[in-house]
Amino acid sequence: MKGYRATFRKKNGDLRTMNFIRLPDLPQGFLNEQIKGTGSERKFDKTAELVWDIDRVGFRVINWETMQQEPEVFEAKL
Repeated sequence: MKGYRATFRKKNGDLRTMNFIRLPDLPQGFLNEQIKGTGSERKFDKTAELVWDIDRVGFRVINWETMQQEPEVFEAKL
């Protein structure tokens, strides 16, 4: 599946490089196993996106507006 590596600026001003998979690229079965919720949906700014962080093995929010360069695309495995 398609993975991405990108560096962006966090809310606290630090730079972070993250390897991630966008939710539409994840297998549906994997998503169903990972999603535990209260039934309410979180809302994000137009520039923020919920993604799966490959290295930290969890959901994270990435802000496309604070990207330092175009994300690098690679073949990712879960």
